[in-house]
Amino acid sequence: MPIRRHLLRWQYSAYAANHQDRLNLLIHLFSVPLFWLGALLFISPLWGQGLWWSGGGVLLSLAAFAAQGIGHRREAAAPVPFDGGLDFISRILAEQFVSFPRYALHLLRKS
Repeated sequence: MPIRRHLLRWQYSAYAANHQDRLNLLIHLFSVPLFWLGALLFISPLWGQGLWWSGGGVLLSLAAFAAQGIGHRREAAAPVPFDGGLDFISRILAEQFVSFPRYALHLLRKS
């Protein structure tokens, strides 16, 4: 399946239901920035760092993603299954870089 139409709106509409468990939120609060760091390390060869840094970035992002998967298993509402590779990549990147930071800011404003 191609990238979902209105991906960010679609993803965010179910976000609160998929992020009710406090431990899952805590896992996300720590793992999303680790995913960002992994993404930066992945592209670090662009500014002269070696490929080892890039490989480390991939491993760090995968570890962060795995931790989030553990957190999501604690939720009463399961995430919608992925519809293929492009759906997987677009949804993961949208969650890491847009939807979760947006949701976290929303929670901070509420408190």
